[in-house]
Amino acid sequence: MNLMNTSLWKTAGLLALVLILLGSFASSILFGATQFDWHTAWASIFHYDENINDQIILRTTRVPRACIAAAIGASLAIAGTLMQTLTRNPLASPSVLGVNAGATLFVVLAAVALSISSMQALMWISFIGAAVGALSVYILGSFGRDGLTPLKIVLAGAAMTALFSSFTQGILVLNQQGLSTVLFWLTGTIAGRSPDMLITVIPFMAICWVAAWFIARDMNLLLMGEDTAKGLGQKTIWVKSVAGLLIVVLAGCSVSVAGPIGFIGIVIPHVSRFFIGGDHRWVIPYCAVLGAILLILADLAARFIMIPEEMPVGVMTAIIGAPFFIYIARRGLIKS
Repeated sequence: MNLMNTSLWKTAGLLALVLILLGSFASSILFGATQFDWHTAWASIFHYDENINDQIILRTTRVPRACIAAAIGASLAIAGTLMQTLTRNPLASPSVLGVNAGATLFVVLAAVALSISSMQALMWISFIGAAVGALSVYILGSFGRDGLTPLKIVLAGAAMTALFSSFTQGILVLNQQGLSTVLFWLTGTIAGRSPDMLITVIPFMAICWVAAWFIARDMNLLLMGEDTAKGLGQKTIWVKSVAGLLIVVLAGCSVSVAGPIGFIGIVIPHVSRFFIGGDHRWVIPYCAVLGAILLILADLAARFIMIPEEMPVGVMTAIIGAPFFIYIARRGLIKS
């Protein structure tokens, strides 16, 4: 379905979503276990005084947390869009490539076998694991006469995810002490993440956001079928390689910072297409903004569900996303 069939309406809708994003961002900064007013928040950003505790909390915790949520939400949503088009599977998400499972296995190995506890070190290790997971799926899916096909990607991804997950569970069963070290990461959370972690990955994310928009026309052709795309002169191998690389980097950066967070990469692309159709030139920016909004609001809600404790945002996105996913499936928006 396409509720906005003109560029004017699509632009207006995108601007409206940006305003909602700004409101969500502000709410994330102001509300939580401790409430702040506008004046304190404004001063912490533009007139920072390191001697005022409230400004320290806002500047070092709340603002970076909202920024991390926005960046990861946008990245996962864009990665999900590219993944669904690349595999021509409406139920695909970055986890299909084995990114989450590979990153999780490497983090558990590092924490248990090498006794690494540094967040920065674990972040880079998880990124390597995400890349190894995706590469394993690519190699496994390339076997056979037909080469790499959407169906083989999904099957290879399921196989490697099961393999990596089995290794991870086996390691944790044999070493219960290691579980406490990585539990904060396994559940998917952005609480306690430092600004340095975002600064490390945001350049890669930003490059991928822009690159995804630049290949939007090519993704539109690929959506029509590989034979049709080739007939129109597209170098499909190049397009699929670039799209695959973008998926790995976006999902890998997200998982390395926050751990595995589900449903954003599945649900948001379908919501975007419901409103503005299948043109990736619009779907990608809509996904970026909607993904950022969803993760910010999910993180905000996670602060109040179990006061004084916080629920992991990965659990919150599942609570929000699962019913909505069932709803849009029943409405026929997802057609295999």
